[in-house]
Amino acid sequence: MRIADRQQREGDRERITVVPESLDDLWHLTYVIEPGDRVGGDTTRRIQRNDDQLRDSGGEREHMWVELAVDDVEFAKFANRLRVGGEIADCSREDQLGFHHTLNVEERTELEIEKQWQTDQLERLQEAVEATENPDVAIATVEEGEAYVHTVEQYGVEERAAITKPTGKGEYARPREELFDELGAVLRRTDAEAIILAGPGFTKQDALDYFSEEYPSLTERTTTVDTSAAGGRGVHEVLKRGAVEEVQAKTRIAEEAELIDELTQRIGKGAKATYGIDETMQAAEFGAVEKLLILDSRLRKERAGEGEWDVDANELIRSVEQKGGDVTVFSSDFDPGRQLQNLGGVAALLRYRLD
Repeated sequence: MRIADRQQREGDRERITVVPESLDDLWHLTYVIEPGDRVGGDTTRRIQRNDDQLRDSGGEREHMWVELAVDDVEFAKFANRLRVGGEIADCSREDQLGFHHTLNVEERTELEIEKQWQTDQLERLQEAVEATENPDVAIATVEEGEAYVHTVEQYGVEERAAITKPTGKGEYARPREELFDELGAVLRRTDAEAIILAGPGFTKQDALDYFSEEYPSLTERTTTVDTSAAGGRGVHEVLKRGAVEEVQAKTRIAEEAELIDELTQRIGKGAKATYGIDETMQAAEFGAVEKLLILDSRLRKERAGEGEWDVDANELIRSVEQKGGDVTVFSSDFDPGRQLQNLGGVAALLRYRLD
């Protein structure tokens, strides 16, 4: 993410001009832009023409600048774009004011966002700016007969390939080299700057030895990690052990995995933890919250007035921060976020137990 300009507006509103530079950046903006914001950018719009000189042919598209009063935001991951919809509040053509329009925001699209910014939203923007310098990471997990490739994104871990090549003895067995070769080919196509090769036993080292002969460009950017399994479970172990953080300055999902594990362990022991909005708000009022864990989709609903909480989500965050606590907004697209959703979308690690 690149921040191109910042302007203080009337009251406590600020207009920030951003340029998303990756799919991750578009995902971040999904949880920054919310109903009621003003969002402006260049677009095209179909204009109906009905005059003496030009017969109406169903409308022609014209380039124009519009500013929307936002109604809805959608991250269309598979279309590589962010859709921002709303009523046109300002426009380079006055005859279009009041109509509904959708801005299709893609990578490298300059976007102006004016709103009353919350602390966590500004932090999220800064995180996206800093993430621009992070290397892309692929996690390959392998054991006898199977291998998986996941890529680490800001919006979560995404499976890129699942390879099954039975090895060993038997009618359908194939040489292990076939599994390693297909895995190496997939990793080369990901063009990742760093690769973590993980799995149980010696299979991963054998795979790395194969890469050194057949895919030498992979070996210099590959590190190995011991895990008890391949696939999703192995990926979770890699994240929990901090292996990704060794090649990335900061990884959102690794932090989330560590926090959710700490939370569940404390809950299981009846230790310093709480979950659910009423209990968490009470802990915040007592100044007992050391780390607040809150789900991005839940936070968005509450801010839009579509949630179920009887307390103000922004007030909860302010209360925690004013009393020296930290706030982590979880991604609902990754497993730790789904675990947090099952706990009501909000929880806290406490400084001390509350009776």
